Amino acid sequence: MKYPAGIKKSIKKDVYYGNRGMNLETDINVTNKYYLDNDIAVIHKKPTPITVNKVDYPSRIDAVITEAHYKIPSTTDYNGIYKGKYIDFEAKETKNKTSFPLSNIHKHQIAHLNAIIKHGGIGFIIVSFTTLNKLFLLKGEDLIAFIEERSRKSIPISYFEEKATILDYKFQPRIDYLKVVDNLYRGEFNEKFNIKN
Repeated sequence: MKYPAGIKKSIKKDVYYGNRGMNLETDINVTNKYYLDNDIAVIHKKPTPITVNKVDYPSRIDAVITEAHYKIPSTTDYNGIYKGKYIDFEAKETKNKTSFPLSNIHKHQIAHLNAIIKHGGIGFIIVSFTTLNKLFLLKGEDLIAFIEERSRKSIPISYFEEKATILDYKFQPRIDYLKVVDNLYRGEFNEKFNIKN
């Protein structure tokens, strides 16, 4: 905007960062509610364990946590049960167009997924390449194999295109990842429920 005497004034726009990186999480939460409401599966987001250090009490009924820290490193984002099988997975987003940086997933989370798989559970990661609008489900076994067999710091998108399954956005459920789980683990489910192909 131009003002008299050549003075320029810029208008500051408010920028809100509250929902950055939350779209995938929101979509999965809505999907899990659909699964629960329709008696398909019971899968929830795990709360992050924290230790409260300081609380302000502005009034008797309004307590506000003003200082806290993480108790222990959290494991993965989601867990639950589907068709008698324990499910545990991590959901991640990246703006990177060519690869998924392994720094986005912690070593203890990978070890946790490995333990789940070792004990007969289903473990995987859901990765959103937000800039490309591509969403993948990668089995935990393939994630762990990549890390053990290569010394790279990121997983190229070509590995997702080769090994992972693309997830589509729909109306309900928003991200039907259990349909992919059905396809990936069909043999185990068929055996459990005596289903013949």
